[in-house]
Amino acid sequence: MDSIEMTQKPHAVCIPFPAQGHINPMLNLAKLLHHRGFHVTFVNTEYNHNRLLRSRGPSSLDGLPSFQFRTIPDGLPPSDTDAPQDSPALCQSTQKFCLPYFRDLLERLNEESATSGCPPVSCVVSDGVMSFTLDAAEALGMPEVLFWTASACSFMGCVQYQSLIDKGLIPLKDASYLTNEYLDTIIDWISGMRNILLKDLPSFLRTTDPDDLMIAFCLREVERAKRASAIVFNTFDQLEHDVLDALRAMFPPIYTLGPLHFLTEQLPDNDTTSIGSNLWKEDLGCLEWLNSKPPGSVVYVNFGSITVMSPVQLVEFAWGLANSGQTFLWVIRPDLVVGDTAILPPEFSATTRERSLLASWCPQERVLSHPAIGGFLTHSGWNSTIESIAAGVPVVCWPFFADQQTNCRYSCKEWGIGMKIDGDVEREEVERQVRELMEGERGKEMKRKTMEWKEMAQAVTSFSNLDEVIDKVLLL
Repeated sequence: MDSIEMTQKPHAVCIPFPAQGHINPMLNLAKLLHHRGFHVTFVNTEYNHNRLLRSRGPSSLDGLPSFQFRTIPDGLPPSDTDAPQDSPALCQSTQKFCLPYFRDLLERLNEESATSGCPPVSCVVSDGVMSFTLDAAEALGMPEVLFWTASACSFMGCVQYQSLIDKGLIPLKDASYLTNEYLDTIIDWISGMRNILLKDLPSFLRTTDPDDLMIAFCLREVERAKRASAIVFNTFDQLEHDVLDALRAMFPPIYTLGPLHFLTEQLPDNDTTSIGSNLWKEDLGCLEWLNSKPPGSVVYVNFGSITVMSPVQLVEFAWGLANSGQTFLWVIRPDLVVGDTAILPPEFSATTRERSLLASWCPQERVLSHPAIGGFLTHSGWNSTIESIAAGVPVVCWPFFADQQTNCRYSCKEWGIGMKIDGDVEREEVERQVRELMEGERGKEMKRKTMEWKEMAQAVTSFSNLDEVIDKVLLL
C-alpha cells in the first residue's frame, strides 16, 4: 500500500510529550504516516516550538501544505532558557492544563478544513503519557492510537505499580530503604518478567511519599491506556516478546513498529526529509571527525537530553575516559551539570586532545551507525537503547531515572549487550568498563550479541505492522 486511495486524505494529529526523547520518535512516526498518504498536523508546545526555531532556523517549521506544525501552551511559567523543562512539572502541567487547548485545536482544524483545503481531522496519534487527548478524540468520535515511546518492559514496570502498592512494597517505609538492599527484593510474579528486582523497575517507585505525584501520574496513565484504540511501541517482537505477550492479554491491540528509524531511512528523499526535531543545534563536525577514525575505534558518550550530574561526577567520567586510553566522542549539553556550567579540568583537555572530540549535541542515529563507533556509554534511555541495537553497538549503562533502570537491566541481563556502572561514578570503574567494552573479551561477546540483535531487527523491519495499524485502527 503506497498511498491511501480515498476521496479525501485522512488527517492525523500527532502530539508528543514535550521532551526531546519523545518528540524524535513521534516525528519519525508522523513522517511515515505522511508517506502513507496522511495529512499530518504535528503539535509541539509553544516553548519547544520556539526552541526548535532557534536550533534549526526561523523557517524550519514552515512545514508543507500536507505536513503542518501547530502549538499549544504547556501550562508552565514562561522561560527563555534553552534547557529541558522539569519532567515531573511537565507531567503535572500537561495533564492539568492542556486538554482544553488540544480540544480547541482539533475544533479549529476542523473549522479551517471548510476553507483551507486541508481535510478534517480523522484520527489522533498521541504520546502514551499525554492520554488526556483521549477525552478530545472520544468527544469527536475518532480513533486514537497511543504511542508509548519507552520500552515495553518499562511500560510493564509501570503497570505493576498498583500491585506493588497493594502488596505493601511501595511507597518505601523510610529513606533507609533506598540504601539497605531493600531495592534488591526479587519481584517474581510479573507476567513476562523473570525475577526482576525492585530497583530494576521504573525509578519513580523510589519514594517514601504515599501521595507521590509521579506514582499517581503513572497509575492514571496506565489505567487510561486501556481506552486507546491501539497502543504502539518503538520495539520489535523478538526483543521483548515475553513482555509483549503479557501486555497483549491486558490492553487494547498492541503493535510493534520498531526500530522506527529503520523505516524512515527507507523513505524516498522528499520534502519531509529536512524536517528535524533536535532542540539543540547539531554539531555536524563530529561526523567529519569520525570519518578520520579507524572502524570500531571510538567510544560514543552521551547521557541524553534530561540526565544531569554533579560537577564531581562529570570529573570522574572525564578521568575515567582519559585513563582508559580510548578515543572518544563526548556530547556535553550546556545544562548537563546541576546548577552549573560543565567545566572540565584543563589537564583533562591537554591529556586527551589528540584522541577526543567534545560536542554540544549531535545527530545520534547517524553517529551510532558510523563505522568508527565501537561502543556507547549511555544513560539507557529507550531511543539510545534501540538505536544502539539497530546500529550493532554494545553499551556501558549509567541509568539516571524513569525507564532507564529497566532498559539497563534488560540490556545487561536479558539481551547480553551491556554492562552497568553501579552506584557513585568512580574513575577507576569508568576506565575499567570502557576498556573492557572496547578491548576485552566481554566487550567482544557483547558486540557479537548486539550484531545478532541488529540482524534480527533488520530481518523484521517492514511496513506491514504500520499498514495494519493504519488499516485496522486509524482509518476506522
